[in-house]
Amino acid sequence: MDLNILSAAIMIAFASFGAAIGNSNLFAKYMEGIARQPEAQGKLFGQAMILFGLIEALPIIGIAMGILLLFNVI
Repeated sequence: MDLNILSAAIMIAFASFGAAIGNSNLFAKYMEGIARQPEAQGKLFGQAMILFGLIEALPIIGIAMGILLLFNVI
């Protein structure tokens, strides 16, 4: 049981860390794109929000898998 808790915690931590890095890169490039071409802000915003949703799916899946692993479902 102890290894299940440890592996679930590692899975959730890495998923959250990966999403944090992805979000920081996404919004850094989004701000850079706005600074270079302010007239493209609307198009960049839509694309950034789509990518934000895809990046945020990673920790949600990681948490779900971690909970399943914690309770010995997998």
